Amino acid sequence: MPYVILVFGVFACSTAVLFIKVSETDAALLSAYRLLVAAILLAPLTWRAWRAHPLPLNRQYFGRIVPPALFLALHFITWIVGARLTPSANATLIVNFVPVAMPFLLYFQLRERISRAEAGGTAIAFAGVLALAVADFQYSQTHALGDAICFGSMLLYTAYLVAARKNRDLASVYLYIVPVYALSGLFSLLFAVLLLPVTGPIPLIGENWPMELVWILGLGIVPTIFGHSSIAWALRVIPGQSVAVINLGQFVFAGILAFFILDEVPHAPFYFASAAVVGGALVVIRYRPALRS
Repeated sequence: MPYVILVFGVFACSTAVLFIKVSETDAALLSAYRLLVAAILLAPLTWRAWRAHPLPLNRQYFGRIVPPALFLALHFITWIVGARLTPSANATLIVNFVPVAMPFLLYFQLRERISRAEAGGTAIAFAGVLALAVADFQYSQTHALGDAICFGSMLLYTAYLVAARKNRDLASVYLYIVPVYALSGLFSLLFAVLLLPVTGPIPLIGENWPMELVWILGLGIVPTIFGHSSIAWALRVIPGQSVAVINLGQFVFAGILAFFILDEVPHAPFYFASAAVVGGALVVIRYRPALRS
C-alpha cells in the first residue's frame, strides 16, 4: 500500500503543470493561492496532530519551518513562470533533476562527500539537460528561457528538501508540512507585492474567474495535497532511494497528460534528454547512501 500511495502522489504531482498552463493568474499569486488552499484544507489534521503531540511555538520551531517555506515559495513561483514558457514534459523533466543536484547541494551546505559515481551520473544527466536546452534554443528561444527558469526552480526545490531534512523527527508530517505551506503562501503574497514595481498593477485572479477558481482549487488539492503531501509521507515510511526513483516518473505522466489534453508533442531531443537524465539520476541514486531512509 505505501508504494501505491507513492505512485498516486507522483501522478498527482505531474498534473501541476496542466493547471499552471490553463490558468492566467499571476505566478506569485497563483503560488500563494495554491499553498494557502492546501494549508486551509489540511488545517484540521494539523490541529489534531498538535493536540496529540503539542509543540511549543518558539524560535526553534519557526527556525525549522522558515527556510523550507522560503525556498518552497520561490520554487513554486519560478516553476509557474518557467512551465508556462516551455512544453510540459520539458518542465517536469528538468524539475525532477533533483536527485542529481542533491549530492552537490549537500556538499556545499553540509560538506557531505561526493563520490566519483555521483559526479559521473551528474555529468550524464546534465549533458541531457544541456542538449535539450540547446535544441530548444534552436527551436524556440522562449522554450529555452523556460528550460533555464525551470532549472533554477529545480535548484530551489533541492534547497527546500535539504532544509527540510532536519524535520523528519517530528511526530506527524502535518506538524511540518502544513505550517510550511501556510508560511510559504504568505511569502508568495509578499513577493507579489514586492514585484509590483516591476510587474505593475496585476489582477487578483485571471479574467475568467469562475474557471480560475477551479484551476486554483485543483492546483491546491491535486498536486499539492494529494501529490506533495503523499510524497512527504512516503519519505517517512519508504526508503528515500525508492522514492527518488519512482518520483522520476513525473515527467512521463506529465508528457502523456499534456499530449492528450494540451496537444503537446515532445520533439526528438527530449527523448535523448529523458534517457540521459533518468540514467544519470539512477547512477546517483544507486551510489547515494544519504538518500536511504
